[in-house]
Amino acid sequence: MTDNVIFVDDFLAYTIGIVVYFVGMYANERVAFLRNYNIPEPVTGGILAALVTLAIHTVTGAAIEYDLETRDVLLVYFFTTIGINARLGDLLRGGRPLAILLGLTLAYIVFQNVVGVGVAQLIGQPGAVGILVGSASLIGGHGTAIAWAPDIAASHGITNALEIGVAAATLGLVMASLLGGPIAKLLMSRHHIADAPPDGYVVGIPSERKDTERINHISILRVILTLHVAIIIGFFLNEAITAAGLKLPLFVSCLLVAIVLSNTVPYILPSLHWPAGTRALAVVADFSLSLFIAMSLMSMQLWSIADLAGPLLTLLALQAVATVLFILFVLFPLMGRNYLATVLSAGFAGFSLGATPTAIANMTAVTKIHGPAPTAFIILPLVGAFFVDITNAVVIQFFLQHLAG
Repeated sequence: MTDNVIFVDDFLAYTIGIVVYFVGMYANERVAFLRNYNIPEPVTGGILAALVTLAIHTVTGAAIEYDLETRDVLLVYFFTTIGINARLGDLLRGGRPLAILLGLTLAYIVFQNVVGVGVAQLIGQPGAVGILVGSASLIGGHGTAIAWAPDIAASHGITNALEIGVAAATLGLVMASLLGGPIAKLLMSRHHIADAPPDGYVVGIPSERKDTERINHISILRVILTLHVAIIIGFFLNEAITAAGLKLPLFVSCLLVAIVLSNTVPYILPSLHWPAGTRALAVVADFSLSLFIAMSLMSMQLWSIADLAGPLLTLLALQAVATVLFILFVLFPLMGRNYLATVLSAGFAGFSLGATPTAIANMTAVTKIHGPAPTAFIILPLVGAFFVDITNAVVIQFFLQHLAG
């Protein structure tokens, strides 16, 4: 403990993350609302842990900060499992949905900023605050908010721009985690959408599904070795891409490498026990994603938001309403009004208000109960990783220049 800050090292943070997941699982088993509305277990546990941290800070004044190195490794693990499960047929079928989802996402970046600026000005706040509580922090997430805050502070005189952006990204993550499941439940009920037939494991093992596939230390080690090979190649690919002047997150490079390997190696070496679609791979995917989400949410410092509560909560509430309306009346119909559209709707809620891993967690919670949707797990990360950051930067710059003029 230094200067009233409690630092939690990586190993202990990892361990606490596991405990937080089990707390969330225990709560979901006993609270029907959480279970019926597909709230992911790590989301439940992570929010409860963040509230406990807030209580500790309120009583003692001490802040808790976690070393999250393992969490970031788990993110790479998870997206590599998605790539291993990607079949060429699913990718080909994803061509049209991918194009539609991309167009809708790019349009929503503009729409999110229109809502943000408009509401900010209506409640007497500078328009640039609407950008901070728009695509800069919501679709953009913490990284984009932190990157743009100094420019907004300097050019628009918003001295607490960083605090506003980080607070909006934090609360957006919570909203994103809580909205996806209920949206999917509403759509499936209203439009009488049937569950998907079982077709191998992607992410999540349905608790009521019975099968005879064996899972043991051999199958788990086979999965881990496959993932490590893909990650090593993905690392060198990422280095080459960076050297060429294009910066991509490491998990994107690993996802791409895993897709290529999964659609070539099994055909070149048919006798190899490739782990795509296996229960063992689903276990590793569940493990990685669950702990990533639990550790992300438990590390939120909710007290940093208190001073910004009024206007910020108003802006975020209306952004959440705008997101739900966009999904129900634009995205879901244009994506086909089917099960894939339902799963993507849950994912888009997580993605447009939070982050790509939150979107995956929302979709996982739905598919665990209602069946797989492999195309959704391919196209949404591709949209989030390849296209959004560049477009978002252009849109943010356009809005800021317009406001300055």
